[in-house]
Amino acid sequence: MLKFSNVGYQAGGRHILRGLTFELAEGQTLVLLGRSGSGKTTALKMVNALILPSTGEVLVEGRATTSWDPIALRRRVGYVIQETGLFPHFTVAENVAVVPRLSGWPPQRIEDRVNELLERVGLPPSEFARRYPRQLSGGQRQRVGVARALAADPPILLFDEPFGALDPITRHEARRAFKTLARGLGKTALFVTHDVREAIELGDQIGLLSEGSLAELMPAAAFARARSAEARAFLAVLEEEPQADR
Repeated sequence: MLKFSNVGYQAGGRHILRGLTFELAEGQTLVLLGRSGSGKTTALKMVNALILPSTGEVLVEGRATTSWDPIALRRRVGYVIQETGLFPHFTVAENVAVVPRLSGWPPQRIEDRVNELLERVGLPPSEFARRYPRQLSGGQRQRVGVARALAADPPILLFDEPFGALDPITRHEARRAFKTLARGLGKTALFVTHDVREAIELGDQIGLLSEGSLAELMPAAAFARARSAEARAFLAVLEEEPQADR
């Protein structure tokens, strides 16, 4: 479904990514974990060709991103960012319907899909479809962003620190909703975060990036046993969190 093959990227004479290699099977969630500046968002943006590799190649459904028509590729990939990117002058229903409308779906099919997805993300359409983003809480806006990413039923989903701006309780609820949706719908997902607890909770696999290279690539359930210095640094933060809460 998704493959990075010896991917490198340079900008301004600096190596952002080096030799990035991994595969993501259909229905799996890979979390790219790393510090700020580690290259995780750069890697994410290569999947929908917002950034093209300097070396190596990124393959989506067996085709290099450089051989895809960018618009066609982006309609195969749902994209959720931290601030959701909702159009403020569109209603919730209109925001969710953007890609199906651009794809030429008939109006009734669009309406049915919008209503289905709003129900799935816990925003009953009778209550929320006609609201505007300014009338929603941060968590509700994030749910609309997820619904919009799912609207055209893309096989691949990208999440760029989508819950980072939410308060702890809403963030916890959003994580639970993500797990239910990703597994229930069988989507392939690449998820970026700097939160190790989030990575372990949400990922099937974790790819730990350090200075543009993979320091670890392993099942999320095994990450607590990772031995690299970078992994131990993240795990130390996890171990200290309960003490900080007291």
